[in-house]
Amino acid sequence: MTLERVEQPARQVAVKPPAGVRRIIREVALLAVLFGVYNLGRFLSADHAGSAFEHAAKLIGWEAGLGLPSEATVQHQALQVPGLAEAANVFYASVHFPLTAAVLLWLMIRRPAEYGKARWALASLTGLALIGHMFFPLAPPRMMPGWLDTGVLLGQSVYGPTTDSGVANQFAAMPSLHVGWSFMVAVFLIRATRSRWRWLWIAHPVLTFAVVVVTANHYWLDGLVAIALALPLLLIFDARRVRPKDAPAEDQRSDKVLAVASSSSVRTR
Repeated sequence: MTLERVEQPARQVAVKPPAGVRRIIREVALLAVLFGVYNLGRFLSADHAGSAFEHAAKLIGWEAGLGLPSEATVQHQALQVPGLAEAANVFYASVHFPLTAAVLLWLMIRRPAEYGKARWALASLTGLALIGHMFFPLAPPRMMPGWLDTGVLLGQSVYGPTTDSGVANQFAAMPSLHVGWSFMVAVFLIRATRSRWRWLWIAHPVLTFAVVVVTANHYWLDGLVAIALALPLLLIFDARRVRPKDAPAEDQRSDKVLAVASSSSVRTR
């Protein structure tokens, strides 16, 4: 009798992408869904142009009653500085989304615990802003008499020719996500880093607030309300408040070690 070797067909093992790549794909998909949901606000508020201008007139009166300085006066003074309006337009168009995305990516790679909280804080603020944009559509200052639309004036507008064109909701002035996101980004980076220079990130929301006023894209109250909404969310979604799951066990072990040490020292006396 002769024995013949019988070979079994090799199994085809599905090659899965690395865990880090899968996580990045999952997070990008989640952010894309959030952006898609937020973008629905543009279509839901497209037919509320009349109420948006009515709300703007009321808000201007509220700011005057609160004693806030006129954004139109601030803008006119800023426009006297050569090149300032051009720089403000570039900042408004190119810093908001890229910097926020870059900070989230850095947190995902270098500070995963802080990233999870930052992601949900930003998502929560965006959700609250969407509610505000739907129920309180607000025409920005650049659409009101007394202000200049610096984007149109200098050929740097990021919006379409009409109020319902483009990818952004042009009546989504209250609250200002430019100010809210920049404020959160500054807090995230101050929390996640230890350099003594980290406090300079406070300049980011301050500069953003100034830019949205100079470009006539937001009122004072738009930014103040965004910060008021962001503050409790930053307290709720704080990675430093999360205690490690094994902390109680470690505390118990340390207590046992101290107890054994103290009892042994008593016996040796």
